[in-house]
Amino acid sequence: MPFSLASAVHSDLTIKKSRFLGCVEAVPDRAAAQGRVAQLRAEHLGAAHVCWALLAGGQSAAVDDGEPGGTAGRPMLDVLRHQDLEGVLATVVRYYGGVKLGAGGLVRAYTDAVAQALLQAQKVPLRKLATLRCTVPYALEGLLRREIDAAGAVLLDVAHGSQVELRISLPQDAADAFVRRVGEAGQGRVGWLQPQ
Repeated sequence: MPFSLASAVHSDLTIKKSRFLGCVEAVPDRAAAQGRVAQLRAEHLGAAHVCWALLAGGQSAAVDDGEPGGTAGRPMLDVLRHQDLEGVLATVVRYYGGVKLGAGGLVRAYTDAVAQALLQAQKVPLRKLATLRCTVPYALEGLLRREIDAAGAVLLDVAHGSQVELRISLPQDAADAFVRRVGEAGQGRVGWLQPQ
């Protein structure tokens, strides 16, 4: 089962006078990751490099930002993959200290910056969500709302027309049982629609 992170966690390493500020945090997609990297560049104007790696929504990225190819982004991405993470951005801001580390030294430094942050991170299981839409007569709205609460689902929106239309979000692995339970309780008067 893939995991995400409960909150952002930071690390701070100094290796041969260079400072490596690592961070791992949950992000929904590549656009959010690029926005976060742009924010870090603005916050750390004196930094030599802002390297990053991403695993989110089936996409991955490994950016060396001027470091020799394969010495920063790829090793950071490998750390994320080995931890079975999804929806996670790893960033490392490097302030150059004047001493070259060599390719092996850079790989170790970037790997360690991410690994140190992950040691402190709280992993949370990533559950896929399903969105359901249904219509019910007004007389069943209360029953359906009680079933939504009992299932720990989230009522996303309600529209009142000739019938009540509800849009619901719940963990994907609980969706089939919820549909069966509501169908039985509604005695065939619940209409299921395609999610939008």
